[in-house]
Amino acid sequence: MQGPSGSGKTLGALRVALGLTNGRWDQIAIIDSENRSADLYAELGPYQVLHMNAPYCPEDYIQAMSICEKAGMQVIILDSISHEWESLLDYQSKLPGNSFINWSKVSPRHSAFLYRMLCSSAHIIATVRTKTDYVLTDRNGKIVPEKVGLKGIQRDGNEYEFSICFDLDIRHFATTSKDRTRLYMDQLPFQLDETVGGHIRQWCQINTTTSEEVQHQIEQCATIPDLVELFHQQTAYQVLLKPSFERRKHQLLLVPVQVQPV
Repeated sequence: MQGPSGSGKTLGALRVALGLTNGRWDQIAIIDSENRSADLYAELGPYQVLHMNAPYCPEDYIQAMSICEKAGMQVIILDSISHEWESLLDYQSKLPGNSFINWSKVSPRHSAFLYRMLCSSAHIIATVRTKTDYVLTDRNGKIVPEKVGLKGIQRDGNEYEFSICFDLDIRHFATTSKDRTRLYMDQLPFQLDETVGGHIRQWCQINTTTSEEVQHQIEQCATIPDLVELFHQQTAYQVLLKPSFERRKHQLLLVPVQVQPV
């Protein structure tokens, strides 16, 4: 989740995490490098917080993830991973000698951090700060400045490691710039909540073979009532296979009615 300051990254991450754990606040941990901002939402539920202090090096993040996993957390929120990259930039700038060659001392540390996220036994939600700017927009006939997020403060190409990339604006609305789940592609801006986490949890639990079986059942439906009944039975597939249900519905509506001769 990336966005400018005030776009709701931390709160959005917590709400999605609640859906991922199916309502278990005690299975959510935040690794907080945002000056204890995670404590601001303590009234929501008893989630766990692990506070980090400068210099926010990748090794600290790796150790913190291990601590959360050993505690049995289902979801780990890294809020934010921008500090990890900024710490490496600061480290590289202070190294003596050729700055280009010095990257050979930096890149392996960042790669180890990414690898640790990918190998985690928990769901990982990472927030990323974006550089902000202001643009003039027409709002009810008045030209007003509006804060917008630009480039994320992380290494270029970092988004390739994630299954979904949510881009948040200052009004707390999200769009996806990448979505391997195909749950939120081409949707209008929406707000992140527990439902989003629940849909992602169902997608994670879906077995490919079972999905193909349900797809076959959709194609075998001969009437609209049969299709509706199947839709309500397959709650885990309602989001993922919604396009297939809609397509079969339109096919059935277009089937000509057979008139029996008198």
